Amino acid sequence: MVSRVIPVESFDLVIFGATGDLARRKILPALFRRFCDGQMPEEARIIGAARTEQTPDAWRSWVADSLSEFVSPALTEAHVDVFLEKLDYIAVDARGEAGWSDLKARMRDDVVQAFYFSVAPALFGDLAERLHRFGIAHGAARIVVEKPFGRDLATARALNATLAAHFEEGQIYRIDHYLGKETVQNLMAVRFGNVLFEPLWNAQYVDHVQITVAEAVGVGGRGSYYDQSGAMRDMVQNHLMQLLCLTAMEPPSRFEPDAVRDEKLKVIRALQPVSAKDIVRGQYEAGDTPSYAEDVEETDSRTESFIAMKLHIANWRWNGTPFYLRTGKRLKARKSEIVVIFKEPPHSIFDEDAGSRPNVLSIRLQPDEGIDLSVTIKEPGPGGMRLIDVPLDMSFADALGPEAADVPDAYERLIMDVTPRQPDPVHAR
Repeated sequence: MVSRVIPVESFDLVIFGATGDLARRKILPALFRRFCDGQMPEEARIIGAARTEQTPDAWRSWVADSLSEFVSPALTEAHVDVFLEKLDYIAVDARGEAGWSDLKARMRDDVVQAFYFSVAPALFGDLAERLHRFGIAHGAARIVVEKPFGRDLATARALNATLAAHFEEGQIYRIDHYLGKETVQNLMAVRFGNVLFEPLWNAQYVDHVQITVAEAVGVGGRGSYYDQSGAMRDMVQNHLMQLLCLTAMEPPSRFEPDAVRDEKLKVIRALQPVSAKDIVRGQYEAGDTPSYAEDVEETDSRTESFIAMKLHIANWRWNGTPFYLRTGKRLKARKSEIVVIFKEPPHSIFDEDAGSRPNVLSIRLQPDEGIDLSVTIKEPGPGGMRLIDVPLDMSFADALGPEAADVPDAYERLIMDVTPRQPDPVHAR
């Protein structure tokens, strides 16, 4: 399979928090891979900005170390030196005056400007205000923000108001990296591109839906952050809710951002209040590894590292069909999937001894991205009619070739989507 790479326009991308963990593990490796694939134009520039006082060469060396850790050696050996030439660095105080005039002097007005806020949400407003006050961002500039987007409704509204005071709504890109995953993108293709599924995608035929994001690791070095958020704020109200909306929404009129957003919003508005009896919270205990309380160094912590809940959507399509959401740390295995369990046939012509189970559609987000559908067939051999379930399995790696096993990281898609694509003919990867 040959995938297509569509170049983007020339840009200046400023990464605030350029010395942080997200930049090191995700953002910079993602940009490097897009550069290696030829999607990044020659004139593109990436400017790191953080409080750390250091030279551009020192930051480039730090970036090179991160690429050697998180990117294939074959890519780094062939392309890293050219990529590093695109990098610059400026020490900037998000809550002070230092560095902003220097940043303004580096920016170009004739290219796409994008500012990635890879910092704590408490700094979003300070960065937006200074970009506006120092005249750094031109009228078509974009800012990119990621969760946690406020701690509750009041703080989320306050943060939105602060950003809106300095940028138009069309300039604010709120991203959720789960939506950039290839299989999540495929969810819409499966639903709306195949007549096989959409007529059955409702309460008449679907018994229930399970959405699971399980992690085998604990909170690791994120204990101080995680104990202030928990599984609910860290995963449910963003990642799992987005997956729920994509699974349950009505077909949009067009495949356009505003049309998709409007349909997702209708799902959220149709959610019924969740009863306390439909929520389970818990923490992982000590075993071969420390307990949650030991990991966060808070013996009396009541913050959940696991949460499961049952939701109902009060609309014509889904009335009476429960949606089960679950996520947690230190579970048996790392797995993210959406499982649609269909109802059994209204009447079975077979004996009870034959056995029968409902059809199940599983959409695996990670690992081993793919889709499988269990169907009922006769077990081969004599001795009467015995029914068994077999999967119609489409593993991306098996069905689409070796390149599919190396699908772009979600951050690669999302960051490049911030800059408009060129209408030029595409070239092969």
